[in-house]
Order: sequence, then structure tokens, then C-alpha cells
Amino acid sequence: MRRLHLLPLLLGAFLASSAHAQSDEARAKKIIGGVCFVCHGAEGESSSEVFPRLAGQNAEYIAKQLDHFKTGKRKSTAMAEMVAKLSPEDMMALGKFFEKQKVEPEPVKDADLAGVGKYIYLHGNKFSGVPACASCHGKDGHGTASLPRLAGQYANYIETQLKQFNKRERTNDNAVMHTIVEKMTPMEMAAVAEYISGK
Repeated sequence: MRRLHLLPLLLGAFLASSAHAQSDEARAKKIIGGVCFVCHGAEGESSSEVFPRLAGQNAEYIAKQLDHFKTGKRKSTAMAEMVAKLSPEDMMALGKFFEKQKVEPEPVKDADLAGVGKYIYLHGNKFSGVPACASCHGKDGHGTASLPRLAGQYANYIETQLKQFNKRERTNDNAVMHTIVEKMTPMEMAAVAEYISGK
């Protein structure tokens, strides 16, 4: 008998949760249609290798990066302007929307380079002290809530970010990445990017 009394409460909670998810999606689509789509596409597919693909990216990671652009922890004149009016709720709504979108792997352009990248990504380079990327980002490249999904990202974008970490030009998420990337050669950066973009 007591279970019957809980049914309306559970149904109400489910409907409220569903309505909240729909309002988050509507909020995200409105923001994307206003600014994001120009560079990142309507579903995070991105219009150029210069801009990261956001489709399939971890929601919390997207929200964190948007917050870092807004607060200046991550430097970008273009992005600082785009996120200036976003609330934390807007940022999370965008993250959740993009996370649900389909990821298309980047076709491998250089199989030999990707082969080198696979080894470094999975095993590191014991001769130079570069640890395996997979130890943090996962063997599949899907990352975690706070770490980025690398699988399917543009190789050119990944390589650019690695170079920025190497030169200390990227100022957020740097505690571990600066230490790792300073040991990587330009070829290793290109190889890892080529490999994981095709996953």
C-alpha cells in the first residue's frame, strides 16, 4: 500500500527531471544558434581543424573550459568575448548537449606516423621519460569527466594544444601537462595527435 503512495512522487520527480533536461537542451540550442555554431557547428562537428570538435566531448570538461575562458585562466580573446555572458548553468547545459552528439573519427592521413603515436599514447617513451597518454586519458581516448575526450578530435587541434602546453602558452590544466609535454619532440606530438584523432 505504501508503494502506491510513492508512485505519484516518483512520477512527478521523473517528469520534473525530463522537463529540466528539455529546458537545458533548449537553452543550449539557443546559445549555440547565437554564437557557437559559426566555429564549432550546430552539433559540435566544427567548421575547421582550427576549432575543436565538441561533439562527444565530456560535459564537465566543456563547462570547466568555458569557465576558464570567462575567468581568464585559459587565454583566448575570441572565446572570452563569447562566454562573457554565460552563467554556470549555461555552460553545463552546453556541455551536456555536446556530450550527447555523435563523434566521427578523423581519418588517419599518415598510417606510419599514427603507428608511432599509438606506441607513445599506449606505452609512453621510456628513453625520454614521456609517460603513456592512456594512463590519464584512457586507452580509448575518452578521458574522464574532468579530462578531455581526445578520440575523434582533429589531429591539428590536438597538436596545437600540445605545442601550447610545451611553450607554456596554455595556462590552464597545466600542472601535469607542462611536465609531460616538455619531454616530447615535435614528431611525438604530431604522432600522438595523428593516432588518437582516428580513434
